Amino acid sequence: MSRVFRLLTIVLLALAAVSCQPSGPLYDDMRQMRYMSQSRGPLSPQAMLQEVRLVPDMVPKGRHGRRVFRRLDPRYITVHSTQNYSTQADARQHALALKRGALKAPRRKNGNRIGYLIWHFSVDDRMVVQHMPTYEQGEHADFDGPGNRYSIGIEMCENRGGHLAITVDRTAKLCAILMKQYNIPLQNVVPHYHWERRGVNPPHKDCPNFLMDNGRPGARWRLFQQLVDAHYRRLQQHG
Repeated sequence: MSRVFRLLTIVLLALAAVSCQPSGPLYDDMRQMRYMSQSRGPLSPQAMLQEVRLVPDMVPKGRHGRRVFRRLDPRYITVHSTQNYSTQADARQHALALKRGALKAPRRKNGNRIGYLIWHFSVDDRMVVQHMPTYEQGEHADFDGPGNRYSIGIEMCENRGGHLAITVDRTAKLCAILMKQYNIPLQNVVPHYHWERRGVNPPHKDCPNFLMDNGRPGARWRLFQQLVDAHYRRLQQHG
């Protein structure tokens, strides 16, 4: 009887694990991309950087979101989603908006420090656009909190007509490259949700929304972490 009970327990646990897996085309694609990365050999950071297609398009120094310089020594990577569903809202358009100073925010005590939003990278299904150096603090996470003071900010584009799974995979590769470059551990690759925004209700933002479960990290975020880890292991194998 005890053996039957053990077997039944194992089966139930396996079924529970399967039922907790996120379902849908995006998450099926992410699992396939994770498997493909795991089955491939070592890759250099330079080669992976070519795969993500990094395009520098910086906000001018001293302007808009870069009007104040604050030194950044990266300890975290914060992943966001734009929640901008316009057909044209790709990485290039977000770069243009940042350079024009179009993304303003109320400057206030314990709130936005400069009157503008800015982050380091925007990612779509074609490229990664860099807006500011990774040695400068952005204004993307939690005002004067540790999210802005210690993390690199990445925004994933959600423009209608874009291939979201490719955007997610490109973001995971970018995270892996930055982890390697700055010796950032996987547990420090966090969603925007991770950082508490004082004075805002709710304090934890449902972001990136399509990688949250009921507004907070769960199985979908763990799947993204696994994808990041698969790419990172290829870099580590290269040496």
